[in-house]
Amino acid sequence: MFNWAVVFLIIAIIAGVLGFGGIAGTAVELAKIAFFIGLLLALVFWLSGRRGPPR
Repeated sequence: MFNWAVVFLIIAIIAGVLGFGGIAGTAVELAKIAFFIGLLLALVFWLSGRRGPPR
């Protein structure tokens, strides 16, 4: 999830520099959502004693 947050953040920065405000805003919101879902999953796995999802 954190990888997706970084990807969306980079997309938002590039779109913002190029002047695509709507796309940049959407990418920032998606980055926030991906970050907080990743944080929530990390907390759940930490509390349950697991190291992460099975690969």
